[in-house]
Amino acid sequence: QVQLVETGGGTVQPGGSLRLSCAASGLPFSGYMGWFRQVPGKEREFVSAINRSPGSTYYANSVKGRFTISRDNAKNTIDLQMISLKLEDTAVYYCAAQSSFNAAYMSKNAYPYWGQGTQVTVSS
Repeated sequence: QVQLVETGGGTVQPGGSLRLSCAASGLPFSGYMGWFRQVPGKEREFVSAINRSPGSTYYANSVKGRFTISRDNAKNTIDLQMISLKLEDTAVYYCAAQSSFNAAYMSKNAYPYWGQGTQVTVSS
């Protein structure tokens, strides 16, 4: 059974930090793993992705320089370290994974497997 479980969401003030983690199980996840986010009434949008090897990382322009993605292939986990959080970062964040390689890492349609989502709220 394929399962992705996110942890680490919460509420922070603008300028604060949070770290999200995602533990994946059930498959090798040989392709990209990544993070997307969604606010009510909007499309789920790409945040960041990392490939299995050599661990190349990719970011949406809106988070570049503030978010850092990392991956532990042995444990099938990815983390998203978020700093300098802004009000507009408020969203439900979803972990996503590919069991085989699909180069379209920015497209939500390239990821067959998803977590349940974790809420990140940035509020003063």
